[in-house]
Amino acid sequence: MKIGIGTYALFWEFQNTHRDPLSIPGMIDRAARLGCDVFQICDDPRIEAEDPAGLRALRERAEILGIELELGTRTIGREHLARYVDIAEALGARTLRSMIQAPEIAGGAATAADELRATLPRLEASGIALALETYEQVPTATLLAVIEQVDSPLVGICLDPANCVSALEHPKQVVESCAAHTVNLHVKDFAFARQEGWVGFTYSGAPLGDGLLDLDHELSAVYSGAAPLSGKRSARTDDGPAHAARRSPSAIVEHWLPWQGDLETTLATEREWTDRTLAALREWRDTHVT
Repeated sequence: MKIGIGTYALFWEFQNTHRDPLSIPGMIDRAARLGCDVFQICDDPRIEAEDPAGLRALRERAEILGIELELGTRTIGREHLARYVDIAEALGARTLRSMIQAPEIAGGAATAADELRATLPRLEASGIALALETYEQVPTATLLAVIEQVDSPLVGICLDPANCVSALEHPKQVVESCAAHTVNLHVKDFAFARQEGWVGFTYSGAPLGDGLLDLDHELSAVYSGAAPLSGKRSARTDDGPAHAARRSPSAIVEHWLPWQGDLETTLATEREWTDRTLAALREWRDTHVT
């Protein structure tokens, strides 16, 4: 069980509100200082501007610091995914997170599965696992249907039950239905709070343990089985597809932290939430993982 942070754990560090936005090298350095195993570069368009030398420098920086890199983007379009597989290979990333967009699922699960199959040869050649994230635009049952139709150990779930609540899916049910297919895990707490005037609710992040996430349930479901994905298996035993399917999902810390009124308070809160979540994950790993 590898533990790390992703770009969304550093969200306020690189926004325009920051006087000196944190660079991707700076994020890798921060992950190292926090004692992480992994850093996930997720939905950060700056990675697309890196040339081969820049990607090589990021990979070397991470390797020196003992950090494993992962990559994240959105869409299942074959051209876009091909580009991101190239970037992942250059970074040495073995996990690529993406999200099926609503128009991509409009034709049904079979259509989305056909589009994903076009990327399978690249995934198989590189041993990169594609993790499709649970979120409100695609019902979890539909996402699972796509993965089951693709039927590859290299296409699985990026599990984030917080994303599905706005689609009226219960977090525990999402966890239980997706656990066996999970190849990447986003960990953040979440909660509802009354709006001023008692005219409704806001739904946003919360410090771990203060919200609705049942962390023990989530981690137990994902890591107690930690088996390869169901479906067809490759006979290869090198660092290709079979190796990728055996890997335990990494647990990546993220937040939905609202602006706290000023930059200093917001950054301090973000860092406090990160420390708190990393500590809880490490405690669970020390207690449950042998």
